[in-house]
Amino acid sequence: MIKNFVEELSWRGMIHDTMPGAEEHLMEAMRSAYVGFDPTADSLHIGNLVPIMLLAHYQRCGHKPFALVGGATGMIGDPSGKSSERNLLDEKTLRHNQDAIKSQLAHFLDFESEAANAAVLVNNYDWMKEFSFLDFIRDVGKHITVNYMMAKDSVKNRISSESSDGMSFTEFTYQLVQGYDFLHLYKENKCTIQMGGSDQWGNITTGTELIRRIGNGKGYAITCPLITKSDGSKFGKSEGGNVWLDANRTSPYKFYQYWLNSSDEDAEKYIKIFTFLTKEEIDGIVKSHQEAPHLRGLQKRLAEEITSMVHSRADFENAEKASNILYSKSFKEDIKTLDEATFLDVFEGVPQAEISQSDFTNGVDMIAALSATTKFLTSNGEARRALKENSVSVNKEKVKEDYQLSAEDLINDRYIILNRGKKSTFIIKVI
Repeated sequence: MIKNFVEELSWRGMIHDTMPGAEEHLMEAMRSAYVGFDPTADSLHIGNLVPIMLLAHYQRCGHKPFALVGGATGMIGDPSGKSSERNLLDEKTLRHNQDAIKSQLAHFLDFESEAANAAVLVNNYDWMKEFSFLDFIRDVGKHITVNYMMAKDSVKNRISSESSDGMSFTEFTYQLVQGYDFLHLYKENKCTIQMGGSDQWGNITTGTELIRRIGNGKGYAITCPLITKSDGSKFGKSEGGNVWLDANRTSPYKFYQYWLNSSDEDAEKYIKIFTFLTKEEIDGIVKSHQEAPHLRGLQKRLAEEITSMVHSRADFENAEKASNILYSKSFKEDIKTLDEATFLDVFEGVPQAEISQSDFTNGVDMIAALSATTKFLTSNGEARRALKENSVSVNKEKVKEDYQLSAEDLINDRYIILNRGKKSTFIIKVI
């Protein structure tokens, strides 16, 4: 059964432009559409989530999605929104990146079923690698004028007087290569729609023009808005750089935290774009949040949905537990259930001092743990005062001056958390 894809995207705020006739075209029968992904890394990041969600909604509405990994275009570089050339990759690296990207897309798209609308992964390197330069400029290039190509914003912005680097012929031809992808998929897979971010409109319409001129057919473009944050900062970036979908690049805990820390305004927008919750469910969550915004129910549900989808339900539960662990009533037991990577994420930036295993085995008293051995506090006298004030805790449990650190205090067999009062936290690492 075909559902109205454009209508579904519209209420979610995921439509920027549609070519006239696209909605009617989609309601007539199952259609094939594609989105391109840049394979310059072996992981996608959350900036890629909008086009991924486009394909996922497309499949859920009964249509057939194609995910195109740009092995050929990745060797050139898309000038859209960029001010400089990119590094070119070799084929082996591109193939590795393609496999990694497919495994991430499989969290959202069904590649395995025998249904007519099962997702398909393609790589434009497969049809471009045998295409000679002379054949390309003869069979494709002659159909698009330089005037047409120069009118595209992605080209105009790069060759304007404001850009000191200009633009190479290689990048200038990018829109022709992407346009040919659309033509190829139209001919070989009856693919009539290309989707992407609003900055891709010029490249996509070059493809529809080639379909018209060479394929004597009709192609359509659908674009989504580029996501912005309400505070003006760049979406998809944290202090450490990109927020990746690969757990080895961005841990599930940090991934969860990124969404949990969204503003109310952004979270209300994101929950429509980055989840499959229905309009009724989202309206209910937003209403509950507005009645008690201090509970951050909107952010918590957003972070739950997207972390479970990108990683797993277990990863979400661990991230949630880690987020709440500092306020846990059973902190000592709970903290020991965290794996080392998550533990270090939770306490990122906290001052650390190392103690050798032999020194630890010989015994470390609290004065040494706070001052002489670790230099957390400036003097033994300050350490004694803190202990007499009853403001020192080991793994969140208050201790006196006569307390000796032991193996029972170790978290992940090597860490101990010390606190002086509520604001000062230190970590001892036994090596």
